[in-house]
Amino acid sequence: MKISSAKFVMSNTDVAHCPREPIPEYAFIGRSNVGKSSLINMLTGQKNLAKTSGKPGKTQLINHFKINNNWFLVDLPGYGYARVSKKDKKTFQKYIRDYFSKRKQLITAFVLIDIRHSAQEIDLRFMEWLGTHQIPFAIIFTKADKMSPKARSEQVSSYLKELLADVWEALPPYFITSSAKHTGRDEVLDYIEGINQQFYQNQ
Repeated sequence: MKISSAKFVMSNTDVAHCPREPIPEYAFIGRSNVGKSSLINMLTGQKNLAKTSGKPGKTQLINHFKINNNWFLVDLPGYGYARVSKKDKKTFQKYIRDYFSKRKQLITAFVLIDIRHSAQEIDLRFMEWLGTHQIPFAIIFTKADKMSPKARSEQVSSYLKELLADVWEALPPYFITSSAKHTGRDEVLDYIEGINQQFYQNQ
């Protein structure tokens, strides 16, 4: 897929106020500081589309970006270690749950995982929640440039084995990416393009 346009549309905390256009929507979510903003900027080819920060928890809203005028990329708040109050965390959790349970335009969620870390309980439980609620998702391993190819392969294999040992009978689609090296960009965008083509053919 070639990205010809990518523009910010809106930010909010209420799923009822999200764009009403009936076009495919892909949500990106993960623990704080997983490299989500950098990944979004890399995928869209724009350096400052999504705001990056060294401080975890920077994204605290549902952010919609319209891509190629025919699909939405949604940047959701990170979960886990964001330095925000307990009240704010509960608020984030509620509108994140509302988004996934009520947003009819959502096609797939991309759960971002820092490839350097072993499987974390919070990620496993979130993916289990998605599966329980029949929300399609794929895994994006980020920061692949931080490890050697051999270590990277071993880490991903270990992570996938952990998933199979958890509650999954089959593995979700997964991608290995590096925002710094643009690794995995074509694979992720081609995956989205394939789903978009099927979506519009069925309209």
